[in-house]
Amino acid sequence: MKHLLMSTMLLGSLCLGMSSCDKDKDAVVATDRENGNTSNPTASKMKITVGAAVFTATLNDNQSANALKAMLPLSIKMEDLNANEKFYNFPGTLPTSASVGGNIQVGDLMLYGNNCLVLFYKGFNTSYSYTRLGKIDNVTGLVAALGSGDVNVRFESQ
Repeated sequence: MKHLLMSTMLLGSLCLGMSSCDKDKDAVVATDRENGNTSNPTASKMKITVGAAVFTATLNDNQSANALKAMLPLSIKMEDLNANEKFYNFPGTLPTSASVGGNIQVGDLMLYGNNCLVLFYKGFNTSYSYTRLGKIDNVTGLVAALGSGDVNVRFESQ
C-alpha cells in the first residue's frame, strides 16, 4: 500500500511538472507574437522565383506578413543595395512591428520602415530596425540567383 501511494504521488508530480513546462512554452510564444517575430508551426509558405531558381519561404505569423500575403501574387523589380540586399518600395504602406535587426541572416525577408520590402542575401549585424516577415527555408543558390544589380522577383502563395 505504501508503494502504491508513493507511485501515485510520483506520477502526479510528474504530470504537474510536464504541464507547467507547456505553460512556459506558451508564454514565450505569446511574448514573441507580441514582438511580431514568431513563426507559427503551421505558418504560411511562399514561393519566391528569381529567374529559373525557385525558393520556398516560411512567413512569420504577424500582421505585416499577412498584409504581404494578401498582395500575392506579386512580380516586382528589386534593386540592389550595399551588395547584401535587394529591396522594393511599395506604393502604399504595410503594418509594422519593427525591432532592431541585430543579426541579419541570408534569406531573411523583412520590411524596412512601412513600405520597403527587403530580401537579404548576405548576413551581417545592424542597428537598423526591421519588421520580420519571414525567411527562405533553404538559401542554397540564393546569392547566385540574385546576382549583382537589379533583379525581377515573383512572390506567390504556396
